[in-house]
Amino acid sequence: MGLKDVLLGWPVYRQLTGEDPLGRGAAAQSPRSAALEPRTATADKVVRSVCPYCAVGCGQKVFVKDEKVVQIEGDPDSPISRGRLCPKGSASEQLVNSPTRVTTVKYRAPYATDFVDMPLDQAMEMVADRVKESRDRTWQDVDDQGRKVRRTLGFASLGGATLDNEENYLIKKLFTGLGAIQIENQARI
Repeated sequence: MGLKDVLLGWPVYRQLTGEDPLGRGAAAQSPRSAALEPRTATADKVVRSVCPYCAVGCGQKVFVKDEKVVQIEGDPDSPISRGRLCPKGSASEQLVNSPTRVTTVKYRAPYATDFVDMPLDQAMEMVADRVKESRDRTWQDVDDQGRKVRRTLGFASLGGATLDNEENYLIKKLFTGLGAIQIENQARI
């Protein structure tokens, strides 16, 4: 390796002798950095989505390669967020690809100390049976003064901030239809 090769590897030399005198472009770029390409360039497809974390509904562009999410960025076409995401939204790729992500239904029986995997159909039936039993047991047609109330105080709903607007809207409709009156959402609190 000659002196010229050593000097060309030095960013200050490239800055002083090349077309980038301020050192804001190619002069400051290493050969390794120049060879890199963004994950978004290799994506097979881009899917538009909505950030799952709060009720704002920021638009996201989800980059997919080989049926795996490789990058999530703000959608510049979104009228809500105009391409911007908060730190949680920017990190939502990690929500999808985390090796610690739970992908099965976990159930812990009363007085048990450990969770066990449960089939989704069985869990859904269990939840539906318990909601119906609680609603039937605690249903009130009239209050103490004889006024029609048609409600239950047997269960409530507290939605999480990872639900989007549409999911929270449907949950509100479901619980209202079931007669619950204690319905709230973490993103609004």
